[in-house]
Amino acid sequence: MALEVKSLTGEEIRSVLPALARLRIVVFRDWPYLYDGTLEYEEKYLARLAAAPGAVCIVAKDGEEIVGASTAAPMIEHADEFAEPFEKAGFDLNKIFYCGESVLLKSHRGHGLGHAFFDGREAHARKLGGFTHSTFCRVVRPDDHPLKPKDYVPLDAFWRKRGYAPVEGLIATYAWKDIDQDHETDHAMQFWMKPL
Repeated sequence: MALEVKSLTGEEIRSVLPALARLRIVVFRDWPYLYDGTLEYEEKYLARLAAAPGAVCIVAKDGEEIVGASTAAPMIEHADEFAEPFEKAGFDLNKIFYCGESVLLKSHRGHGLGHAFFDGREAHARKLGGFTHSTFCRVVRPDDHPLKPKDYVPLDAFWRKRGYAPVEGLIATYAWKDIDQDHETDHAMQFWMKPL
């Protein structure tokens, strides 16, 4: 395994959009997202991210293949659905850096790439300057969900080790189609945050 991690911005992000879209669809089909997505939707979503002036994508490559990626952008430049709970809670959106989804093929987990993704995103936020907090959100699923794998281990301990903690009441709603449904439904997304 010849792993390489790079931070991409601007046109560099646009150059890898098709590969990122495919990777997201593969990884997000699994628990807890259970996402039944399309390449068209993913490329459109990622193109919006790539257009954000402060966006970054941390890419992990094994040789020439992209095996993982993690996105981030200033909250003020991100989806309204995510900004709304922060505004209601009285946060200054200009000071919040939003860490988007991290996706990594199962074959490449356990090699420190999760830390590299957070390191890269947080370093980018500090380089941009002016941010007081870094945040991300995770989908909320009931523990007794019928599609939850028996061997599932939540990432809470990893996130806490990185200094993040869930913020009570800071929840967004985002819609997507689950793999066992025929239409989109709303999903609660709990925000975790740490000071930068």
